[in-house]
Amino acid sequence: MSEPLLYHSTRGARSGARIDEVIAAGLAPDGGLYVPEALPRLDPAAFDPDGSLADTATRLLMPFFAGHALADALPAICAEAFDFEAPLRPLRSHPGASMLELFHGPSAAFKDFGARFLASCFRRLRKAGEPPLTILVATSGDTGAAVAAAFHRQPGVQVVILYPDGLVSPRQAHQLGCFGNNVQALRVAGRFDDCQRMVKAALNDASLQAQRPLSSANSISLGRLLPQMAYYAHAALRWHHEHGRPLNFIVPTGNLGNALACLWAREMGLPIGEVELACNANETLSDFFAGAPYTARPAVATLANAMDVGAPSNFERLRWTFPHDDELRGLINAHSVSDATIRDTVLRHAAEHDDVFCPHTATAMHRLDQRSEQEGWAVVATAHPAKFESVVEPLIGRAVPVPPALAAMLDRSAQAEPLEASDEALKQWLLASNTRTDARKTA
Repeated sequence: MSEPLLYHSTRGARSGARIDEVIAAGLAPDGGLYVPEALPRLDPAAFDPDGSLADTATRLLMPFFAGHALADALPAICAEAFDFEAPLRPLRSHPGASMLELFHGPSAAFKDFGARFLASCFRRLRKAGEPPLTILVATSGDTGAAVAAAFHRQPGVQVVILYPDGLVSPRQAHQLGCFGNNVQALRVAGRFDDCQRMVKAALNDASLQAQRPLSSANSISLGRLLPQMAYYAHAALRWHHEHGRPLNFIVPTGNLGNALACLWAREMGLPIGEVELACNANETLSDFFAGAPYTARPAVATLANAMDVGAPSNFERLRWTFPHDDELRGLINAHSVSDATIRDTVLRHAAEHDDVFCPHTATAMHRLDQRSEQEGWAVVATAHPAKFESVVEPLIGRAVPVPPALAAMLDRSAQAEPLEASDEALKQWLLASNTRTDARKTA
């Protein structure tokens, strides 16, 4: 039997960590992101072409867990996380092209898959008598609701969600604040990049960790990123089985986790062809792939708000995967899309083909529209358009039906506490919240 796969930081520290340690910690001790020592290689023939999404996930992820504490539980973890489909459906607008629908989970966004996988892992890793663990989440709109839904009422876990006040859609904001119980939403007077910086600072604060154990459920967590490879693998394997060639993807991209999952699945040997990144008016990635030096910058607010990221965290993992910029630019294309183009794409496809997309999916759909060769391409639909009714419905002139799970969330009351956009403000809030919790326990 081969040695278990171990993990280290993108910045070099903590070589030899186990996958259970990596999932529990979220961020590496030096502030870097955990990566495997090497990406395993898999033979597509080893997968059952008629298997379920959970079956594909189990086979794909086993090399990352083999020999570790969660290995025996991996099939059950995948069955819990992947209990709804990610269908690949033909597009009416482009014969031979498809849409990978990732919005059929509880919060109507692709992040449900990774969040549910992570929650299932935490349930099994938690030991009796351990102090409660606080999961910190920075969200530009969709991550927070997925994590909240996955961890809601889970014993021994508290969830604290930071989101940029006024920069998420009304329904996204309602989702973030509607859970209560062990989930608390904080509306930060800043942008997503501020939220992300604050979370990273808290995770790296040893004195804070000593008083209130913390972890992460953003895509900086490898435990959330790895399962996102599964829906790409599953769609590509079925396409390859039916058509005898790889499937190409156009991925809406913000913090780069979803796109990186697709690229890692390809590096592992799955039949994935070209991968293109669709960005909104935040041009950090599109400028880099066009040849400019990588330069993080303040995020710009757009209609595709869940992609409003000026400093994508997973760029560190992308550079670990492809350390030479020339090689990286030769493997991937990235394109930015304006709000005006998003509006036009949503309106035109609804009018001409009766297809309704969320603003994020529209960035990828526009790129497909531009391609001269469209057969064998899949646009990744990251969220249900009903989450963005204030953008979509005025454009298409009608209401978008709300999925039942989302409707149930919207029926609840919601609230969020205000917080200034500083690392110290979050630290003091966490310490004060910890004190309030302890006081309730002793009362």
